[in-house]
Amino acid sequence: MTATMRPPASACPACVAAPAAQSLADLEVPKDAHIVLSLPTIHCAACMSKVERALNADPRVHSARVNLTMKRVSLAGDTGLTADDVIPLVEAAGYEAHELDTTALSATATDRAGRDLLMRLAVAGFAAMNVMLLSIAVWSGAAGETRDLFHWISALIVLPAVAFSAQPFFVNAWRALAARSLNMDVPISLAILLAVFTSLWETSLSGEHAYFDAAIALTFFLLTGRYLDHRTRSVARSAAEELAALEVPRAWRLTGAGEEQVSVADLRIGDLIRVRPGGRMPVDGEIVDGTSERDRSLLTGETLPVLGAPGTAVSAGEVNLTGPLTIRASAVGRDTSLARMADLVAIAESGRSRYTSLADRAAKLYAPGVHILSALSFLGWLVYSGDVRTALNIAAAVLIITCPCALGLAVPAVTTAASGRLFRKGLLIKDATALERLAQVDTVVFDKTGTLTAGTPEPVNLDAFTTADLAIAHALAEGSAHPLSRALTTAARAAGIAPAPLSDVTEVPGYGTSATWQGRRVRLGRAAWVGGSATDQTAAWLQIGDAPPQAFLFTDRLRDGAAEAVAAFRQSGLKVILMSGDTTAAVESLATRLEITQWMAEALPQDKAARIKALSDQGAHVLMVGDGLNDTAALTAAHVSISPASALDAARVASDIVLLGQSLAPLPEAAATARKAVKRIRENFTIATWYNIVAVPLAVAGLCSPLIAALAMSASSITVSLNALRLR
Repeated sequence: MTATMRPPASACPACVAAPAAQSLADLEVPKDAHIVLSLPTIHCAACMSKVERALNADPRVHSARVNLTMKRVSLAGDTGLTADDVIPLVEAAGYEAHELDTTALSATATDRAGRDLLMRLAVAGFAAMNVMLLSIAVWSGAAGETRDLFHWISALIVLPAVAFSAQPFFVNAWRALAARSLNMDVPISLAILLAVFTSLWETSLSGEHAYFDAAIALTFFLLTGRYLDHRTRSVARSAAEELAALEVPRAWRLTGAGEEQVSVADLRIGDLIRVRPGGRMPVDGEIVDGTSERDRSLLTGETLPVLGAPGTAVSAGEVNLTGPLTIRASAVGRDTSLARMADLVAIAESGRSRYTSLADRAAKLYAPGVHILSALSFLGWLVYSGDVRTALNIAAAVLIITCPCALGLAVPAVTTAASGRLFRKGLLIKDATALERLAQVDTVVFDKTGTLTAGTPEPVNLDAFTTADLAIAHALAEGSAHPLSRALTTAARAAGIAPAPLSDVTEVPGYGTSATWQGRRVRLGRAAWVGGSATDQTAAWLQIGDAPPQAFLFTDRLRDGAAEAVAAFRQSGLKVILMSGDTTAAVESLATRLEITQWMAEALPQDKAARIKALSDQGAHVLMVGDGLNDTAALTAAHVSISPASALDAARVASDIVLLGQSLAPLPEAAATARKAVKRIRENFTIATWYNIVAVPLAVAGLCSPLIAALAMSASSITVSLNALRLR
């Protein structure tokens, strides 16, 4: 310890230790690494314990805890431990694992709004049960001071319960009135407040009737609908955010001291960025070092990889396939090609926001009608009887009996049932009005690469090769990460072909793989590099020694359920269109295979969006199904849109529904379920309407007692809930 750090003499041991403790506290304390992985294939307690054992066996891992419900594992480990270190441990245990961005997941860590609604619902339910017990005594004949005592006890229970539980309706109603508009919460709030106010007045005057039970029951039923609606949306939101968290936005920047990992948001024009094979270009720029092939399918829809060399321009979003590249950033952030697509999306979104849900349209008609009816009842009875108390009581009864209790449950109950059914089929509803819009669809537009096709090539002429040739091709393909090589490896393994023993295996980025087999040079790669001739079909060429090269021909594999989905849409009378950025030959071939008569090839992102808009202008309700960045604007411009979970984040965000599985087969059923859901919603509106037709005359005539109001409200609410459950 130096003289300047030595603490001054003190009689207090704590004072002596304090400066040293402060010095220690000022030092940077290494923090444990915290990693979250998605485990989509775990399904039972045995899976949980197997994954935890695999991770905890590594001395660098301090603790690992699996959440089976969320299919995640959270682990803490040594400083510097990364997802790349632990994912192989999970995969070795037999499970798939993907890193999740913990920042993106933080939004779903807590559900304060849901807990708040649930707490208010519990308070309203508890209060309603107690007040109903007291009301039964009154309805059974309690009179005089006994009846007044029960009314005052009811008031003591209901006043704080309503003040707490009905706050969501009061707040929304006040916001609507402040904006000089009406929504469903305005008549709800007015009915609750008027019921409480008239009940207090009647109780203070020793009146026969009080509406405390109606006010709290109304609050309970409406909160039930509000909570169901919230749960439907929160499940969709949390799942969508988990999908978004699968893409971790980081880049490797080159500095004088080497490489540093930085956030994409920290990149600047002129930065040199290293993009490894399998990585995505984080910015627009130019290749300054390295040769590789790039997958541009998510940007342009092109199936075939494109060669990139020094001097070649690259765009953000492209995937580097075979060799490491160094690029110099020429556009970052909002100036990239991705940002220009975002502008297209923003323009399209402005058109979609004009859609108004059935519930909102019903509220616009219902709210003023109820207020006018109540006001007319008050004026009519005031003129007829000359008694303000009687007129106010009947006006309150009209508001209570017509309060949209059934309407408040009609939409959320059906939406919850339909969303749950589709979720079990592998479809995630993200937008509250998506089901209503999906039910109106009459035209379906499919993207090609990654949507109707799997986006992965598949060899089609393996039988043209000898087993020895296939063994050599298998061994060469295993030394490369190129999509054609991966497809060849998969097909050879499936055919039971063992790789031949090779030596000196070398991958030439952008060209192919070479090696030595029994003293002869063997190569697998591009036609120009191997010595083959160009073909119209996707091909990889194999050359063994001085023998003439032979071509492996590939075709893009259809996604599971694609043919069935297209056929089902067509049979149900919907028009099916194929739009793609791929070449004319590739698009025409797929359209012929799926019997799609209308198709568009080599379409740019703006072409797709313009075509969707033209169809909409002609009166069509378009369902767009796509996965790429080049589909984002079209997804947003469509009446309703669906993207696979494998799509990029931007496409998933732009879509209304996410397909969680690989098969497209559930899409026609989703449309059918949506039509059923809208039918149920309309049936619920009809039930609510008939309820009002029967109940309102009773209320206006002054025949609606609190007992009738409570029974009528409960009956209508239970009826619409049971009708919604028919969708499950």
